[in-house]
Amino acid sequence: MASPISFSGFNNIDFSSIVTALMQQASLPLTTLQTNQTAVKTQITQFSTLASRIGAVQSAAADLGDLTSISGFAGTSSDPTAVGVSTSSGAQAAHYDVVVSELARAQVTVSTSSAADSDTTVVASSGTITIGGVDVTIAGDVTLEGLASSINDTEDIGVTATVIRTAPDTYRLALTSRDSGAANAFTVTSGLAGVTFAGNAVEGGDASLLINGIPVTSSSNTLDNVVTGVTIIAYKASADTVRVDVAPDGAALKAKVESFITAYNGLVAFIADQRTATRAGQAASIGSDPLLRQLHNSLRSSLLGAHGTETLTTLAEVGVEFTRTGTIELNDTVFESAMTSHTEAVKNLFAADDGVFSAVDTLLDDYSQANGFISSAKARLNAQVRRMDEQIVDMQDRLAIQRAALQMEFAAADAAISALNSQRDSLSNFMGGFGPSL
Repeated sequence: MASPISFSGFNNIDFSSIVTALMQQASLPLTTLQTNQTAVKTQITQFSTLASRIGAVQSAAADLGDLTSISGFAGTSSDPTAVGVSTSSGAQAAHYDVVVSELARAQVTVSTSSAADSDTTVVASSGTITIGGVDVTIAGDVTLEGLASSINDTEDIGVTATVIRTAPDTYRLALTSRDSGAANAFTVTSGLAGVTFAGNAVEGGDASLLINGIPVTSSSNTLDNVVTGVTIIAYKASADTVRVDVAPDGAALKAKVESFITAYNGLVAFIADQRTATRAGQAASIGSDPLLRQLHNSLRSSLLGAHGTETLTTLAEVGVEFTRTGTIELNDTVFESAMTSHTEAVKNLFAADDGVFSAVDTLLDDYSQANGFISSAKARLNAQVRRMDEQIVDMQDRLAIQRAALQMEFAAADAAISALNSQRDSLSNFMGGFGPSL
C-alpha cells in the first residue's frame, strides 16, 4: 500500500530504510506462507503427473485384459498374390490347401444408349428407372451426370452409377453392384425414353474355392466365416494349390506386453524420483504421501501374485520378470516358449476374468476414477491452497496497516527531531548575540 507520508531527510536518520527493514522482518511469515503455497501447488501438479502415469499403465493393462482382437496365431501364404490370410481371436494352429477356381464378381451393366457429353446433353425429360426393384424418378430434364447423381442419392439402391467415356463423343451410364456375388445381382427397367439397357458387361458371381478339398462358395472374395479365427482372401483364380499355415505367433501380444512394461517402469521411475526429492528436503515433492507407497505396493503384489487356475498362473512363467531396481522386463526366450507351448494359457493368464491384467485394471480404478484416490488428494491440496490464499490476503492487509502505522510514528519522530533541531539552532543564535564580552 503506497503512503503519502514522507520524511524530511534533514535529521541524518534514514527513516525509510528503517521502515523497510522492519517490514521485511515482519513479512517473513508471509514469505514463508507464500513459499509453502507454491510447494503445495507443485504437489498438485505432481499428482496430475502421477494420474497421467497411472492412466498409461491402466490403458496398457486394459489392452492386455481384452485380447479379442489378438489370436496369438499368425497365418502365412505360400503365394500372397493369389491367397491372403489373417487371424483373429479363436484361431488355432492348422494347415490349409487352397485352390481358387473363381473370384467373386460384382455385376456391371452399361447402357446401350449414349450421349455426346456427360453434363450438357439432355438424355431424358421425365420418367422412372427401376434398379433392383428400387425406383428412381426423374421430374425434369436430366443429363447423364444428373441421372448418375440421382441414382447414387437414392437410399438402398444397391448400385453405384458412373458415367464412362467409351469412345470419342460417346458417353454411357454404368451401373455396378455395390457388393459382389450372385445374390447381389440386379435387374434394370428403364422408363426413360433416352436411356436403354440390354445385357450385362459383367455377370455377378460367387467365389469358388477348394479348401482342403472341400468346395466352398462365397459372395465375397474375403472369406471370414469358413474357419473360426481365420480370414482367407482370394486375389487370383488359378488351378495352383496355395499352402496356408496358421501357427502360434506372439508378436502382437508381445508388443502389448512391452507397452505395459514401458508404462509401468515409467510410473516406478516417477515414484522413485519423488521419494528421492522428499529425502532431499524438497517440500514440493509428494514422495512422503502414503498414497504412493500404497499404490506401488499394491501394483507390485498384483504383478507378482498368482492369478487363475490354468497351466500358467504368474507373469514370471511367461517371462515378465522383476529386476533388482523394482522395474520389470521381458525375457524373450521364456515368453516365446510359453506362447509356443501354452498359447491359450498365456491369454487366459492375461485376460481372463481372474487374470493378472484384469486385476491391475480394476486395482487402478480406485486411483483413476473421478472420486478416486488421486482426485481426493488433489481436492485436499486445492482446499489447502484456498485457505492459504485467505491467510495471505489477511496477512497482507495487516502488514499494510503495520507499515502505515510505522510510517506515521516515524513521521512524527522526524517532525519532533526537526523541531528540537530548530530550537537548538535558535538557542545557539541567541547565545551568540551576547558576544565574547560576557
